[in-house]
Amino acid sequence: MRIEIPEKKKLVFEMSIPIRWGDMDAMGHLNNTSYFRYLEVARIDWMNSLNTPPSPEGHGMVIVNAFCNFYRQLEYPGDVLMKMYVSDPARTTFETWATMARADAPDVICAAGGATTIWVDFPRQKALPLPDWLRALASAD
Repeated sequence: MRIEIPEKKKLVFEMSIPIRWGDMDAMGHLNNTSYFRYLEVARIDWMNSLNTPPSPEGHGMVIVNAFCNFYRQLEYPGDVLMKMYVSDPARTTFETWATMARADAPDVICAAGGATTIWVDFPRQKALPLPDWLRALASAD
């Protein structure tokens, strides 16, 4: 099953991640699990840029599902240009999306993924309504 990234979304974060030799698999390309790690790094760095790092004592974001579509191989050496997008804020959730391209070929998408993200009270392990600032941020232009 392929899940497509919607056209209506908002770019909220960009970063570059170096491909490490150890991220490669026996076939000479980036191991599938590394794509999910790169998605995680982009989400966490985006959260940190919003001054909302994961904290077991407070409120924050967690994902409830994740997917990745693979279009072209990524190989060492190189850097992956990650672009994070958001859309579809609901009561407690919103969608996060990301594209992955080589930094030296930024218009060629090699993989794209996403996750449904939920705002939670970590100590109580309960979903909370999205804060107004996050709802506004996740609303596509």
